[in-house]
Amino acid sequence: MQKGKLGSIVAGVLALFLVIICLFYLSFSLVNSRFEKKAEQYATETSAAGVVEYKDAYKHYIDSVSNEKVWLGYTYRQVEKLSIGLGLDLKGGMNVTLQLSVPDILKSMAGDKADVRFNEVIARTDSVVAITKSNDYVAEFYDQSQQVTPKLDLSAIYSEYVKPGDSRSAAIGALQAQVKSAVSASANVLRQRIDQFGVVSPNIQELENDGQILLELPGVTDHERMEELLKASANLEFYIERDVKDYLPNLNALNQKTGLYEHFASTAPSGAVLGVAAKHEMAAIDSILNEAVETHQLPDNVHFAWGVKPLANDGGVELYELYSLKTDGGEPVLAGDVVKDASMEYDNDHGQGIYVNMTMTGEAGSQWASITGQNVHKRVAIVLDDRVYSAPTVQGQITGGRSQITGQFTPEEAQDLANVLKSGKMTGGVKIVSSTKIGPSLGQQAIEDGMLSFVFALVLLMIFMCAFYGLIPGLIANLGLVFNIFFTFGILASFQAVLTLSGIAGVVLALGMAVDANVLIFERAKEELRAGKNIRTAIDDGYANAFSAIFDSNLTSVITGVILLLFGTGPIKGFATTLIIGIICSFFTAVYLTRLVFVAFGRTKAFSSIKFSTPLSRKMFANTHVDFLGKRKVAFSVVIALILVFVGFLFTKSLNPGIDFSGGRNYVVQFDKAQVPSQMAEDLAPVFDGNKPTVITIDEPSKVRISTNYLIDDETQNVDSIIMVKLYEAFSVEGKPYSIGNMEYKDFSASNENMGIISAQKVGPTVANDMRADAYVAVALSLVAMFLYILFRFRNIAFSVGALAAVAFTAFSIIGFYSIFWGVFPFAMEIDQSFIAAILTVIGYQINDTVVVFDRVRENVGLYPKQNFGVTINQSINSTLGRTVMTSASTLLVLLCIFVLGGDAIRSFTFAMIFGVVIGTFATIFVAAPVAYLTDARKGKSNKAKA
Repeated sequence: MQKGKLGSIVAGVLALFLVIICLFYLSFSLVNSRFEKKAEQYATETSAAGVVEYKDAYKHYIDSVSNEKVWLGYTYRQVEKLSIGLGLDLKGGMNVTLQLSVPDILKSMAGDKADVRFNEVIARTDSVVAITKSNDYVAEFYDQSQQVTPKLDLSAIYSEYVKPGDSRSAAIGALQAQVKSAVSASANVLRQRIDQFGVVSPNIQELENDGQILLELPGVTDHERMEELLKASANLEFYIERDVKDYLPNLNALNQKTGLYEHFASTAPSGAVLGVAAKHEMAAIDSILNEAVETHQLPDNVHFAWGVKPLANDGGVELYELYSLKTDGGEPVLAGDVVKDASMEYDNDHGQGIYVNMTMTGEAGSQWASITGQNVHKRVAIVLDDRVYSAPTVQGQITGGRSQITGQFTPEEAQDLANVLKSGKMTGGVKIVSSTKIGPSLGQQAIEDGMLSFVFALVLLMIFMCAFYGLIPGLIANLGLVFNIFFTFGILASFQAVLTLSGIAGVVLALGMAVDANVLIFERAKEELRAGKNIRTAIDDGYANAFSAIFDSNLTSVITGVILLLFGTGPIKGFATTLIIGIICSFFTAVYLTRLVFVAFGRTKAFSSIKFSTPLSRKMFANTHVDFLGKRKVAFSVVIALILVFVGFLFTKSLNPGIDFSGGRNYVVQFDKAQVPSQMAEDLAPVFDGNKPTVITIDEPSKVRISTNYLIDDETQNVDSIIMVKLYEAFSVEGKPYSIGNMEYKDFSASNENMGIISAQKVGPTVANDMRADAYVAVALSLVAMFLYILFRFRNIAFSVGALAAVAFTAFSIIGFYSIFWGVFPFAMEIDQSFIAAILTVIGYQINDTVVVFDRVRENVGLYPKQNFGVTINQSINSTLGRTVMTSASTLLVLLCIFVLGGDAIRSFTFAMIFGVVIGTFATIFVAAPVAYLTDARKGKSNKAKA
């Protein structure tokens, strides 16, 4: 008991420490919520008075308190960053449309063959596209190339992509394919940058328009910083300085003609610096100097670039240095994808403060050593996206491929620069077409319904535990649940995590496993009491005997979660994060924290009469002797029949892919009053033949974006008109809050900014092919890890095979069930990111269920080594049957509450989990155990497992 007391003291100290830490971090979320409500109130009052629009008033209030210290010495901006963020589905975030420069992509594809005629074609194409607003830049480029040089064969420029003699359509198709590939590569670069920024579960879609990418970024509030991060092309170049005095006569002559110096605040040449100028003068200076270089009024081997940071502040005007740099045939001395790694560093010892440390690739490192060795005591400018970040003087040859970028950075600026360098170079220049704030995809009502259902389910679960295990054990288990939730959200807050629906799925699974741990302990304690032990010994032995099952089942899930976190993307990463944190917290609260209560009060009279049962549960599963293995032939017949049915429906009916997987169309519609997105989505489902669209608010409550994959595979020319007509008819119904009255169709569809459709665009799938491949790899690796861990712990491959068979059958059953019943049930049964989260949750639950049974098998093998293996398995299933049923019942109780009360938005998600829990329980008993038995039977039916 001495060991138990010591462990309890340690657990108590750790719990107290966790409580303080979690209170500290959760307090920021509470303070942030209070200020957001104040901003909403201010915006409502101000916009109602007709002063400014709601969004402007809201932003004004937030900006006004941003730098005020509002809590524990932290400014509001810092408080906001330290709060738990909510994902796109729960809160919304930032919507950005980026335009990747197609001319830049075409130039990079042409390489050194991009001559004067090529540049003329690009210039003419730019002019035509600007006038006609054409979405097909490549086709216009081809047509203009034929006008500049009739009968030009583009294979001379693009020999890798265009074949000699290709027709117009073939040449355009080949170039478009390469442009699309370049855009996809840039989307991957953006995804890496966003992941490093800390945004969880972003949506990234390639639009139908040439070179456009749509980004939806949950929880982002610092829009300017994010926009700078996205716009960076990461075109890193190194230049040797070019002394201005070498061509000063040319500059003076140029000034006589153009008045160049008048645009500068100061033009006293100093080494490689031509002068300093205000920001508003930079474009004029660039125009004069670029034309002078092209017309040979200045040397051909000079390149001008502005410093990235203001040099000084003169009377409130920020001044920037203009650097004179030497080129080699128009190129820098070193350029390309030269960065292997980059990180933000602190150097207070040498006065550099914050800087970015770069590690170059092997070849670039050798070139860098040669360049620095040849230019000792000269300045080498480090230029990113044509802006000079630093121009240090080379003191000696730099080997090892390392260099530093300094520049009076803030920590955020240095970290963003390091992230941009690490994520790699964009294929072309980037500009932001639009940037807006978007509302939650689930809608406020759906979120409130979800929270209400979660609270109601938690209360019912607490009642359930007291009803089946007695008041005192039930209250102790419930205390553990409360602390588990508190610790989980506190740790999520400390990580500044973004909580999404898939993340909540991880929390639900962790709660289920926390309940399961308590059920295991209580069931084992009940067994010890039946064996005649006193209450204190029964509790001690209950915790001790249940430990291995709890440890193995939790660690298996944690290993799975870690692999999903490392290799997964989007919702998988969000699910894995909350799952890992939740499981660790549930293990601590169930195994150590609840025991602390038993140790503290174990000698009291109330605790001495604990039975871990009530009249309701006393005889439940007390002496079961079911021959489960004897029914394996019937069970396998059912399993095979189900698999055949599922396969048949998958081949004939297939699945109902959501817009996440199929792509679709987005319609931004302006109304004259605030809308309820969830209700609108519900009403539009019949309009799209039962295909429920996603509806969210954009910028303001009266502007919505409707996303649908209805007729996504229809390639006819009038498909867009068909969908617009359906929307018009739906919104023309009188008496609805979204009614457009007597507005005519031509006005509704004419991009009227005041009312009707503002924009329409076709989008690619959110879950791109590479993300899908990453998801498959992550799940496959997690299954392999499960297999190996079970093999390591149980020392019998039969257990690993049985566990994987049960997991595979459970996951496949859910997929097959969705194929059979989509379109039958009155709610959307789409294969989307939420469905992925549900599958992962059920897999985690199923493996946990199976490991508990196998742990008892392992224990009984050690106790009865000569007993027939089949008898041991039957005995183990029967002895854990109470725990299996109780855990499944408690989990189903939570899920049924969420399913009934949680609203339609998450009904499909919870339904998948309900079916998964039922089929998973069946699979543990009738798939995992029989498969393990048959696999082991090849070596004989005596026990082979090692304890």
